[in-house]
Amino acid sequence: MKIAQNTVVSVNYKLSDAQNNLIEDGAQPMVYLHGGYENTLPKIEEELDGKDVGYTSTIQIEPEDAFGDYDPNLVKVEERNRLPEPIEVGMQFEGMAEGSDEEPVIFTVTEVADDKVVLDGNHPLAGMALRFDLSVIDVRAATPEEIAHGHVHGAHGHDHGHGDIDDGEEGDHFRSQPLQ
Repeated sequence: MKIAQNTVVSVNYKLSDAQNNLIEDGAQPMVYLHGGYENTLPKIEEELDGKDVGYTSTIQIEPEDAFGDYDPNLVKVEERNRLPEPIEVGMQFEGMAEGSDEEPVIFTVTEVADDKVVLDGNHPLAGMALRFDLSVIDVRAATPEEIAHGHVHGAHGHDHGHGDIDDGEEGDHFRSQPLQ
């Protein structure tokens, strides 16, 4: 079966930066619903469209087609006493960017000092060109329920509490969904 609209695609991958420094080894396959459901980066869908099991490719995706350019305006320093304790690097908070009427941003704590905390609203991979080594390992027709919900169910996909699958399995986080 060829990869097309409303197929479920399983891909082994390795993610590196443009200098081939490994970011993630893809220990679990990425499984997504193909066809513009925003379950993976559009450039990955574009590369895999019409391909079969066994297809391999290495693609480089520039920041504007991945997680955007790094925006220094999304970095802010807050008084430590404005945030809950204990505060640790890596914690995340939802907030508004300075002067923005847009949707809330997820800010990640990147530094903690005695009385100040640095919060960064950029995606951790923002500003980076990304290199994906891709290998298609399975393609199947999506179920009507998966199409209606806009994402894969079951192993490495999303679960609605109907089974034992964890909703955040490793290997799924490259779907284009907000960080939480």
